[in-house]
Amino acid sequence: MPPIAILVALADPTRCRLIELLRDGPQPVHVLAAAFKISRPAISRHLRVLKQSGLISENKFGRENRYALHPKKLAPVQRWLGNLLPDTPAPTEALRVSKTAPAEVQPVQAIPAPVAAPEPVAVVSEPTPTPVAAKPPKAAKAIKPSKATTPVDTPAISQMGFDF
Repeated sequence: MPPIAILVALADPTRCRLIELLRDGPQPVHVLAAAFKISRPAISRHLRVLKQSGLISENKFGRENRYALHPKKLAPVQRWLGNLLPDTPAPTEALRVSKTAPAEVQPVQAIPAPVAAPEPVAVVSEPTPTPVAAKPPKAAKAIKPSKATTPVDTPAISQMGFDF
């Protein structure tokens, strides 16, 4: 069964970044809020979601509330993801040298491939055309003023939006 509550808490990039910041140790809210361009109340709402999922805890320290990460609470997610992935050898096992491999590898000298010289290209210049006299642009037509309209009588509306 997937650990839905933890995955939901981690579904927001801000909360993931908060987890990364708390990895270094307990932090007060003002230090966490300084790392973001959102308000402190918004950070507090994100911290509340993480706290409800059990990933962090809040401790009163003088006048500050410090938040601490509980990395062991991420173990169910790690186990669940581990069950989804196929069994693959660990990277160190894949890099081990087999017993049948030669002890020394002989370097191979690279020989550049021959490149054919490009054929010369003849440049032919064409005579420039003589300019043709262009007609001057037409002047824009003047816009006729529209007939004056008389204002339509509209009933007065109060600022509250009620018609009394």
